[in-house]
Amino acid sequence: MRSYFIHQPLHAEITSISGHYLIAKEARIPFDSRDILYVTGCAVADTSCCGAGGCAFANVPGYILSWKEKIDSNGLFISEVEHVTDIKIQNQIREIIRIKEGITQINFYE
Repeated sequence: MRSYFIHQPLHAEITSISGHYLIAKEARIPFDSRDILYVTGCAVADTSCCGAGGCAFANVPGYILSWKEKIDSNGLFISEVEHVTDIKIQNQIREIIRIKEGITQINFYE
């Protein structure tokens, strides 16, 4: 499935009801003659009634089809991506990111 990915500013805190998160890094990795886009960040739950906690994460929008070809009304770049739906390929990409970034929570866009 194709979709658009809106590139978020790096290191800008985004607040939610239970805490905040931020995107720390945006990266591209070559995979099977294509490029994969992934972002890393951290989330902190520090205003929740259930206690505090946090985690590092990586989100994988997918294969890059077009790179920052548009700009939205907020001035943020937009790229077109194709989601990685094959579980075997997802697991291969997870391992690459796990080794490269040391992150174990790796999510794929659906």
